[in-house]
Amino acid sequence: MKLHTLKPNEGSRKSPMIVGRGPGSGKGKTSGRGEKGQKARSGYSHKPGFEGGQLPLYRRLPKRGFKNALFKKTYAVINLSDLNKFDNGATVSPEILKEMGIIKKELDGIKVLGNGTLEKKLTVKANKFSTTAKEQIEKLGGKAEVI
Repeated sequence: MKLHTLKPNEGSRKSPMIVGRGPGSGKGKTSGRGEKGQKARSGYSHKPGFEGGQLPLYRRLPKRGFKNALFKKTYAVINLSDLNKFDNGATVSPEILKEMGIIKKELDGIKVLGNGTLEKKLTVKANKFSTTAKEQIEKLGGKAEVI
């Protein structure tokens, strides 16, 4: 078998419908769209859940449950490996992190995660610490201060 001898299976490829080529073709004039109506117009594309202007089912049903989005807190996250950029014995605060470009926005606070390894003794001030991050900072003789 060679690439130039390959052919699709019989009946697997169907030629596209040729529309709008006179009444003899069977798909002339209205091109198989029927007469008038939204579906006969150009630019018609069916939207999922659209019920012809009737109030859709998803809007007719009552809202259920509690949405916590109003009260959700999002933290700017940094890893322990990011803190190795600081000098030994330095104090790390949100202002300094922003200044150095380690975080872009403070959001609702800063959380320090325990990914990577810390090699320096630091005093870290943040809103939250993961248990592994706190352990690793204190193991090296540093301080993990909650703001």
